Amino acid sequence: MENLMRMLKEITETSGVPGYEKDIRELIRRYVEPLGEILEDRLGSLIVRKKGEKESPKIMLSAHMDEIGFMVKSITKDGFIKFLPLGGWWDQVLLSQRVIIKTTKGDIVGVIGSKPPHILTEEERKKVLEKKDMYIDIGAKSEEEAREMGVSPGDPIIPQSEFTPLYNNKLLLGKAWDDRVGCALGIEVLRELHNFPHPNTIYVSFTVQEEVGLRGATTSSYLINPDVGIILESDIATDVPGTEQEKPISLGKGPSLILYDATMIPNTNLRRLFIETAEILNIPLQFSVLERGGTDGGRIHINAKGVPSIVIGIPARYIHSHAGIIHLDDFLTAKNLILEVIKRLDQETVNKL
Repeated sequence: MENLMRMLKEITETSGVPGYEKDIRELIRRYVEPLGEILEDRLGSLIVRKKGEKESPKIMLSAHMDEIGFMVKSITKDGFIKFLPLGGWWDQVLLSQRVIIKTTKGDIVGVIGSKPPHILTEEERKKVLEKKDMYIDIGAKSEEEAREMGVSPGDPIIPQSEFTPLYNNKLLLGKAWDDRVGCALGIEVLRELHNFPHPNTIYVSFTVQEEVGLRGATTSSYLINPDVGIILESDIATDVPGTEQEKPISLGKGPSLILYDATMIPNTNLRRLFIETAEILNIPLQFSVLERGGTDGGRIHINAKGVPSIVIGIPARYIHSHAGIIHLDDFLTAKNLILEVIKRLDQETVNKL
């Protein structure tokens, strides 16, 4: 368990916004190099091939390694940084948050600022401030000083947020659970595959640029040409005040099976296999829909002639912000469920999907 917690800390704290995944890719490579054959697509996705008893069917597990963040757009004459988003941000969660600008001279810490509330008009106080009116303060006095510090337009910017186990050590606070929790799950599945035979070949793809258009899923699925797709994702926990859902997606009540998202309707036979396996093994399973947004499955399931695909999610509170919360038990039960389904995905079963 200590090794798992260390890996979760590293994987959530490491930087990797869309198009700038180098740091997180190197970390994941270090973990997976002993676990299988390493492949890469030309966009930067990292793929691990783990041969089982048969070359086929080819089972693709996909988790995206990029996190939402920002890019330096320009530097004002007074040394403030204007920025643009990489991925979807809600403006209201940004103000006063710390960020790190990754420059050629090293990391620069800054804070997202705006006009102080004391000098806002009554009309301005009622409005949500937009990103275009925000800036990052790095303590520079001028554009020249900011550039001397190493800041340049095009530099990536990541949220600063420390991994922190909460009270009972099972609730884990950190940034980028979307989708570093899926990446960690992929690594753990690969580790477990060394301990038992499986009637297929597994490809675990750690994709790039999901948050800006599912781009790594497109190229990596072309390279693999899988027979089955299992997407490892975070899901939106709704067990918080204000959501008012009849059956909320809750932390600690098991992984979720996503029945629908805006980019994919999962394969019903594969869905049934997951549900029946969970019932046989008494693994708790929640059911979710994502009416907005999509996952890597949106590209994988339409690769070539089509790929039976499904999304398994780890519920997470406050995704697409500086810090989210997951439950360790959901992670562990998701791993067990995926491993049990992998054992069942022989050629005969896949042909029936």
